[in-house]
Amino acid sequence: MDISLFAIFLAACFGAGATGAMFPTGPWYQRLSKPSWTPPNWAFPVMWTSIYLLIAFAGARVAPLEGNGYAMAFWAMQIAFNTLWTPIFFGLRRLKGALPVMACLWVAVLGATITHFQLDLWAGLAFVPYFIWVSIAGALNFTVWRLNPNEKPLRPAEIGT
Repeated sequence: MDISLFAIFLAACFGAGATGAMFPTGPWYQRLSKPSWTPPNWAFPVMWTSIYLLIAFAGARVAPLEGNGYAMAFWAMQIAFNTLWTPIFFGLRRLKGALPVMACLWVAVLGATITHFQLDLWAGLAFVPYFIWVSIAGALNFTVWRLNPNEKPLRPAEIGT
């Protein structure tokens, strides 16, 4: 594995992960009704750090391989939707509006998992925890939206307050 490629993919992951710091959960999220199966708060940074390391590894393994076009396209797609979801859900507080982004993210992670498996066993395996986690996150997003029907998104004047 090329360590420079790994660093590039890891930088993309940490760029996406930075949205978590820019749009923290805060008191708003804490007061929302959530299902009993919601992972504990400590699990989120642990899982995302692990996932980002794994998918950077997967990208670095697949990037130099022949026929990697679809795998790289799905890798790019998943990191883009990953980056977009947090500002919509936590920044704008659009619980329902985050669902289409989550659906696109789920499809992108599934596509990345399949196409990485087609090229390299270890790269495909590295995407499996992400696929499981994004499936849980999608179900959580949907359930939180359903449990909080009166939750209003932020109005433009309220953003950043």
